[in-house]
Amino acid sequence: MVQAKSLRRNEAGIETVVGILKQQFGDRLQTGQAIREQHGHTTTWIENQPPDAVVFPHSTQEVSEIVKACATHKAPVIAFGTGTSLEGHVNAPAGGISVDLSQMNKVLAVHSGDLDCVVQPGVTREELNTHLRDQGLFFPIDPGANASLGGMAATRASGTNAVRYGTMKDNILSLEAVMPDGQIIRTGQRARKSSAGYDLTRLMVGAEGTLGIITELTLRLQGIPEAITSARCVFPSVDAACQAVMMTIQYGVPVARIELLDEVSVKAANAYSGLALPETPLLLLEFHGSTGGAVEQAETFGQIAEEFGGTDFAATSTTEERNKLWQARHDMYWASLQLRPGARGISTDVCVPISRLAECVTATRNKAKELELLAPIVGHVGDGNFHTLLLIDMENADEVAKADGFVGWLNDLAIEMEGTCTGEHGIGQGKRSYLAKELGAALTFMEAVKKALDPDNIMNPGKIFPARDG
Repeated sequence: MVQAKSLRRNEAGIETVVGILKQQFGDRLQTGQAIREQHGHTTTWIENQPPDAVVFPHSTQEVSEIVKACATHKAPVIAFGTGTSLEGHVNAPAGGISVDLSQMNKVLAVHSGDLDCVVQPGVTREELNTHLRDQGLFFPIDPGANASLGGMAATRASGTNAVRYGTMKDNILSLEAVMPDGQIIRTGQRARKSSAGYDLTRLMVGAEGTLGIITELTLRLQGIPEAITSARCVFPSVDAACQAVMMTIQYGVPVARIELLDEVSVKAANAYSGLALPETPLLLLEFHGSTGGAVEQAETFGQIAEEFGGTDFAATSTTEERNKLWQARHDMYWASLQLRPGARGISTDVCVPISRLAECVTATRNKAKELELLAPIVGHVGDGNFHTLLLIDMENADEVAKADGFVGWLNDLAIEMEGTCTGEHGIGQGKRSYLAKELGAALTFMEAVKKALDPDNIMNPGKIFPARDG
């Protein structure tokens, strides 16, 4: 584990709040070691920092009561969805109360004529899409994990469909949130656009629970396409695959998904998912539209791919074959772990302008090779975002140091290329030290907003900001 900084604890305040909430929530407040560690769990190499208690509210009003108690006694409060975040977002470096929103899991309304719905934060993306299916609608944001929609909003998640449908910030019309003093606010209505005041919706989306707890979401929906075609194409090099991606985007092909797997990732996918893909750099694609339109898009891509040495182009509209291909992509984390049994998988991501993508991915591969690190690469390359999964022996101090240096180098490289140190994982604890370099003086104004809304720094402290503990 990589040591995470612990913050000063308010022992008396935390003890008082635990007592108050225990009396109010009974068995819905838990203090057992195992459940606390589960709620401090991270899928990173950052050490586990468990909260002092976990509480399971059923309503926005109950969340408000929890936060009011924490505000009165200056006890930290950390929102928890499904725990799939990757940068230590749910750790409790100052202790406090974890607010597990999983039991707030109702789809409150679907307005099919307006293509929107209202959900509680504990609804997962798979649950929502199952609920919507018989109405011919779907919610397009797909980060891979079956994450909660509240957590996806808090971390501004995206995923494989972002190249066509955008990220969470593009698909949330408004939200309800409990603020640091316990007040309940709504940031907007269901109108498709508004010029009414500050955009508080987007302020809360991506704030990682540092400004408040999201308790309700109004989401944009899409109609399920008439036709969906998936395709694959192999390339002689990662550079050639990235060049084909750039040309596809610049040509204006409305591709819904365009995913890169390097040859190491393809090898892992074959072994784990029982596929027989050529073990060379590969693009997986998906096209949405009318029956003729989806086919035409696939054919256009095939012509572009040929210019960059793309071969073995194959398309399918069969649901079973499409699902098998995309399930293999979503299972890449687990598949990659099999490449080095016993190793820890450390996932990091960056995002660069599409014109710098090939250069950035090639440099990343070369750096990993130079450091003798096993680091398969996959990416949502249609928007310049890719992930590197470092497979590390955490008992080898030299290897851990190399991996830490690699992550820092990659973040710096992306920022130098006018990109970002995180395209979708967020800052959390893991990337706090890179934010000042990326944003410069803008970070000061972010801190001012945080201090104005949360003067006692109780909302998910120790996340995002490198200059102060919160």
